[in-house]
Amino acid sequence: MNQPDTRRHTRSAHSRRSVHSPFRAHRGLLGVVVLCASILATPALPAPAAATPPLKIDLDAFDASKKLIALTNGETLAYIDRGERSGPPVVLIHGYTDNARDWVPMLPYLSKRYRLILVDIRGHGRSSKPECCYTRLDFAYDIKLLLDVLGVQKADIVGHSLGSIIAQTFAEYWPERTAHVVLISSTGGSPPDGPKKPPQFDFGAEIRKLKEPIDADSPFMIAWWDSPTPVDPEFIRRQRKDAAGIPLRVWLAVLDQALPANNAFGDLQSTLPRLKAPTLLIWGSKDPIMEEDKRQSLRDALPSASVKIFDGLGHNPFWEDPRGVAQAINAFLSQGS
Repeated sequence: MNQPDTRRHTRSAHSRRSVHSPFRAHRGLLGVVVLCASILATPALPAPAAATPPLKIDLDAFDASKKLIALTNGETLAYIDRGERSGPPVVLIHGYTDNARDWVPMLPYLSKRYRLILVDIRGHGRSSKPECCYTRLDFAYDIKLLLDVLGVQKADIVGHSLGSIIAQTFAEYWPERTAHVVLISSTGGSPPDGPKKPPQFDFGAEIRKLKEPIDADSPFMIAWWDSPTPVDPEFIRRQRKDAAGIPLRVWLAVLDQALPANNAFGDLQSTLPRLKAPTLLIWGSKDPIMEEDKRQSLRDALPSASVKIFDGLGHNPFWEDPRGVAQAINAFLSQGS
């Protein structure tokens, strides 16, 4: 693919922090301090009105459409199968502490020609929550078994954050089952020889402080789901409630097994050469989690990948500019099909 043609920036007037951002609690508190200082230092001015983006999908109907399916490894996955059943299958894989509802803002803008398969990964949503195991290969194998049961031989795989790591793992281990890959807010890990700087916020330490039952309305959870860009409050409430329903042992198992801070680079880099499917990399330019070194490591590992940067957006660009991200995905998936 022609790299220069795919590095065009999509403009946006707004940016938002990640729903998954490891820095959200820290930045949320910092934002309060900065805001208070700003109020004291400058005259009050009317803020420009910001409209909450309409979801265009009934959340009750969406949640009610979820089905359960038994896999041959003994696990049960919850999923939603919607769209044109005879169309090209597209699997959408959400991120850490999320669920299939994560894709609701973008769904109305995806092409109607696709069969969309939205998954609750193991340990999340309504899927089973086993005592083990939560490595990226465990997650990817579940996706493979789901496609086996559904009779889908080959699919486009779209993933966000942790879901993008699952998506690339699927494509690496089952290339014959993979048509295209879209990795949103993904990474090849932080190079160990890169500049050392302290983390803006030690999200792992904060998660390890959680106690059960997790309070969906606690300051941590409010901060975990905070966003400076208006998002439908009922959508956020449901997401936060579902995340609080995930057992703490699962939060910790995923943190330790799928997102190992001490070996993420070597683990991810070791298998990325296997990813041969056409790949699109999407980031928001202001993503606070996947900073430039983490992005560059993935670009270096996948030099033929297309790249789309959404200027001014954060870790969840498909929430901030759902139409723009969907258009980029539609255009990419239509290539060669």
